[in-house]
Amino acid sequence: MTLSIDIERRLGSFQLQAKFDSASGVTALFGRSGAGKSTLVNVIAGLLRPDRGRVEINGEALFDSERGVNIPTPKRRIGYVFQEGRLFPHMTVRQNLLYGLFFTSPRERYVGLDQVMGLLGLEHLLERRPAALSGGEKQRVAIGRALLSSPRVLLMDEPLASLDTHRKGEILQYIESLHSEVRIPIVYVSHAIEEVVRLADTMVLLSDGKVLAAGKVEDIMSRLDLRPLVGRYQAGAVIDTRVTAYDEQFELTTLGFSGGELHVAHLDALVGEPVRVLIRARDVALALHPPVGISVLNVLRGRLIEIGSEEGPVADLRVQVGDAYLLARLTRRSIHQLGLQPGQEVYALIKAIALDRHSLGFA
Repeated sequence: MTLSIDIERRLGSFQLQAKFDSASGVTALFGRSGAGKSTLVNVIAGLLRPDRGRVEINGEALFDSERGVNIPTPKRRIGYVFQEGRLFPHMTVRQNLLYGLFFTSPRERYVGLDQVMGLLGLEHLLERRPAALSGGEKQRVAIGRALLSSPRVLLMDEPLASLDTHRKGEILQYIESLHSEVRIPIVYVSHAIEEVVRLADTMVLLSDGKVLAAGKVEDIMSRLDLRPLVGRYQAGAVIDTRVTAYDEQFELTTLGFSGGELHVAHLDALVGEPVRVLIRARDVALALHPPVGISVLNVLRGRLIEIGSEEGPVADLRVQVGDAYLLARLTRRSIHQLGLQPGQEVYALIKAIALDRHSLGFA
């Protein structure tokens, strides 16, 4: 399933201009508040009509200003999960879930109530009403209701925004299961980079109503020119790895990829399981020679590709390790003292404890 967008829409003084294509999987719309993410999702859903352009799913036009096509929202077969569950308060969980079935004919349904209940862990909640549910439970029901409409695409507009840290982690696990088991295309809106890194296959970076970049998460996150837009604190590179070993004595998991091995603590994953890792630029140090007598477990040999041109006391550097890339944030004094130049062989040092639960997700 492919999604193709090329639209313009003006809302007062705000102008949305969005153009990108994405394939199956999770497409994350990322940007700061006011970037135009929710407006774009509402356009895809048919809740907002563009001034011009087209919206296509798998080659079928949902909207095309030139041809006069504008399929009504109920006929687009798009599921929508909002920031709040927006459940019907007078209905039980079962009734809320079954409401989703009304929008799809039996021959178009690809998921049933039992499958959704098992996938989202809703069996014990069926007779409750929304007032008796936690925030995370409400969101799980909202996701289930959207799924039971058997949508061609599932839109999720910051579904974790109103949840605490524990509930966010819980729902992220369910969304990961949804992605892998149901394999429905998802458009996921967020301004939290850790959510995007954990879930997304494709990343669309929005700023002031414009798409500044769109592509694989790994490619977008490793670009130095986009670093200010993803946030200075969380900026870093994304690497897809696979579990290769587990050290029971020291409770360390080894992750392998083309550039070597990473050791992380307390990762509940089986050997062979894919894991996506966000390595923040602020957690990476560089050395010119293989270090000895240090506590850092992760030392990766690579080649310095690029040094950021920004002014100030620090700069980000791009290092290739195998087929992947890392970002390292160093002071300009350190860059000068080491005589760092693009093309040099370097060693990237990453503490195992820097790769915490906010940095790891199952690919």
